[in-house]
Amino acid sequence: MTSHIPKAPAYWARDGILPGVIAIGPLLPGTLAFGMAFGALCAQKHFTLAEVEVMMATVYGGLSQFVAVQAWPERLTPSSIAALALLTTTVNIRFVLMTATMQPWFGNLPPWQAYSSMLLVTDGGWLAAMRYREHGGANAWFYVGGGLVLYALWVVAAIPGFLLAEQLADPKKYGVDLVMPAFFAAMLVPAWKGPRRALPWAVSGAVAVAIHALIPGWWFIIAGALSGAITAGLMDEPPPRHGAAS
Repeated sequence: MTSHIPKAPAYWARDGILPGVIAIGPLLPGTLAFGMAFGALCAQKHFTLAEVEVMMATVYGGLSQFVAVQAWPERLTPSSIAALALLTTTVNIRFVLMTATMQPWFGNLPPWQAYSSMLLVTDGGWLAAMRYREHGGANAWFYVGGGLVLYALWVVAAIPGFLLAEQLADPKKYGVDLVMPAFFAAMLVPAWKGPRRALPWAVSGAVAVAIHALIPGWWFIIAGALSGAITAGLMDEPPPRHGAAS
């Protein structure tokens, strides 16, 4: 039988900041490496450091920034801008679903507090916050405090990567090329809900690999995301187990 833990509405108390920072502590080394790799990529694409920092501070999109810069054309045209927008939207659409799951927690706060807090959503930060919430936590500073630390590190991390771009020109030399797949693979572990729930992951991965082999460019991201979402939408929810509490 599963236990039901009452979940209180969000409130602000500073004693939640340190636990929130500790909870996202394991994410900091990966965030640092991720940010450095992005800074190096931007230097290789001839961005200025100022342009990199503006993107880091305002976009804050993680993987979508990598995709956008790697696909950055020599000359911007309306069609290339539209293609970049479609790619980044597809990569970032998961944040819409993540923030929606936080509505029962932050929904009682004034809109300016709730919506501004959602700007700090990241994959790892969201997971840490939802684990805290599942155990009955309600202090909004737990999520926001950890989110601010991740944001600050992300913005700063690009600087050494940009300055050391020549040393990081070959990402395989230091294993930087493994940062993204290792990070997202690790994120799947706490999201595991059994083989049946993993079917959309398998479909998405298989379609993405097939499209990548057949079609040049970044269409594999869009195809993988859509196929996984469609598979999940077509699946019926399993019947509740006897004895499970609602």
